[in-house]
Amino acid sequence: MIVIPNVGIGNVRSVANMLGRVGAQALVSDQPADLKSADKIILAGVGAFDAGMQALADGGWVDALQEAVHERKVPVLGICLGMQLLCQRSEEGSISGLCWVDATVKRFNAQEFPDIRVPHMGWNTIDIQKPNVIIPTDEPDQRYYFAHSYHVVCQDKSNLVATVNYGNAVAAAIQNGNIFGVQFHPEKSHRFGMHLLANFVKV
Repeated sequence: MIVIPNVGIGNVRSVANMLGRVGAQALVSDQPADLKSADKIILAGVGAFDAGMQALADGGWVDALQEAVHERKVPVLGICLGMQLLCQRSEEGSISGLCWVDATVKRFNAQEFPDIRVPHMGWNTIDIQKPNVIIPTDEPDQRYYFAHSYHVVCQDKSNLVATVNYGNAVAAAIQNGNIFGVQFHPEKSHRFGMHLLANFVKV
């Protein structure tokens, strides 16, 4: 069973629907106790970093997530804001993240990223940086749908799985053991997104 915490920070139903299309059983849950029976977890979200972390805390999810992901090593996939919440902190706010990946979240700025529009919104191709189990490495020109104003910067470069070129190369996917994150929206990315979610189901 794949459990998707429903904390009001994203359209979790669309993620569940896409999982259904690849033959997976998903539970959109309001109860942190459901993580005790989770084989996998998807943390999907959009919006502001502090609001996302506060929603997890207010719903009683933080301790349950720590127990599942750190102690039982349940695979977890963070999507968009969900990926950013895996990190240490964000320039967008002052609340600490889940601190599962040695990375910070920074806003696109004009000095480092000239001639781009913020947010980064729409389709873009990714560049795979290392072999991994969720993003196919044998398919060229993989295109995914992005919508974000902040991007993840990995302090530990071994956690960087894929990049996207938007002014400069920025993190598109990360991994730290059983912890996975994608900045794009696989549930909106048609066949490439379906393939990625199907691979996560098999992890």
